[in-house]
Amino acid sequence: MEDKSSGSARSRNIRQQRITDYVVKKGQASAAELAELTGVSVMTVHRDLDELARRGLLRKYRGGVSAQPSTVFESNTEYRLNAHVEAKAAIAREALRFVEPGMSILLDDSTTALALARLLHEVTPLTVATNYLRTIDVLKHVDDLRLIALGGDYSPTHDSFLGMPCLEAVERLTVDATFVSTSAMNSEMTYHQEPEIVMVKRAMLASAGIRVLLMDSSKVPRTALHRLAEVEDFHHLVIDSGVSKYVLSELADQTNVTLAEV
Repeated sequence: MEDKSSGSARSRNIRQQRITDYVVKKGQASAAELAELTGVSVMTVHRDLDELARRGLLRKYRGGVSAQPSTVFESNTEYRLNAHVEAKAAIAREALRFVEPGMSILLDDSTTALALARLLHEVTPLTVATNYLRTIDVLKHVDDLRLIALGGDYSPTHDSFLGMPCLEAVERLTVDATFVSTSAMNSEMTYHQEPEIVMVKRAMLASAGIRVLLMDSSKVPRTALHRLAEVEDFHHLVIDSGVSKYVLSELADQTNVTLAEV
């Protein structure tokens, strides 16, 4: 078996993402099983698992590894940044249609909204407010763009600012449009597993004239602990083509749906 442990950081990241996706889907896996999956040695797999466990994505035990509860891995920014990248890019490209020069917009701390942020230089001038540190980094050097950083209590897990200071900062704004994503949705309701995230997203929705929901198909149909908002409360939903036609039809009864081809 070829050992790719000496590969580039990119190949290692791809391999670790493949391991994470596999374990999350199955619930658990042995080191030998993952070595066969990735084509590397068991020793290399163990190094990968040590790193993934350190980052809080998986739970390692003697002889194998299991998935962390959804409240951990779905909120972990390291996991979200590398999950469903192509779908998020396609969704962002379609969502850009709802942004016009001169608008003021809110972006939440989702990695799908981050994908949209990477395209905003195409439609300046803009005013953009966000609580996501990575989006701030993307936008801070964009010409003809006014950037409002929404501060608060810094969360290392989300790499964003939350809490009462952030909530109050959002509530003082009135913007043309807000773009948010969340961890789960069915044909009628959107959900998130963390109440502090729900509070900030709700405030963002209340501050906007146009509310746009960005969702990749892996989150549909699913539920989480806390209700965020009804699907019909959004003016637009942008979702990738991986969603079933039946679910798509149900969603289209609730809001305006834009399909992003992956």
